[in-house]
Amino acid sequence: MATYGRRSLRDRFDSAPTPHVAHPPRTHHRDFYLATDGSYHLHDHRAGMGVVIETRDGTRVARFALSTTATDNNVAEYQALHFGLDVLAARAPPSTRIGVLTDHDSLATNVNAASLTTNGWGPGEITVPPASRHHWRGIRARIAGFGELRAAVIDGDENPAHPLANAPKEYAHVNHEPARCVRPDTAPTNTGPGVPPPSRADRHASD
Repeated sequence: MATYGRRSLRDRFDSAPTPHVAHPPRTHHRDFYLATDGSYHLHDHRAGMGVVIETRDGTRVARFALSTTATDNNVAEYQALHFGLDVLAARAPPSTRIGVLTDHDSLATNVNAASLTTNGWGPGEITVPPASRHHWRGIRARIAGFGELRAAVIDGDENPAHPLANAPKEYAHVNHEPARCVRPDTAPTNTGPGVPPPSRADRHASD
């Protein structure tokens, strides 16, 4: 279960905007939530990526803090998401619904545009940094392989993957946590119109 007093990834996802896409309430809650971050330090060219995965009830599935050979921050961000989705694909069934959290606006926009295209809603305008195209191809393949996936944008200070990406050596111990393959409890799905989730683009400032 989630640690008392710690905001779960689901809580963060539910209160964050989802650029380029809005879903009805019945698709708002995911089976797994994936927070990723990439870092690149210009002064010494160090790069890292952080990944945190939880189920809908806040149970932690995995954490990673890894050094990478990324050549800039964009590559590190795309690489981190590619890696996180690969981990989930190895531990979750194809029907899984995924909520991605990132502090990289354009990456979230691209993910949601690609998700819409995969589900037949027509292509969105996607611009990927040239050096990140290899990882983007992997991300696209993973998006197509899951039941549903969309991304929300959170501040770096709110992203639990941020410290893992920026200090991978300091947090290297998380890479040795026991592997878990946790199936979230089956929850009833609300198929009625309900109330739009807080991430709907047309919400008012007073909401």
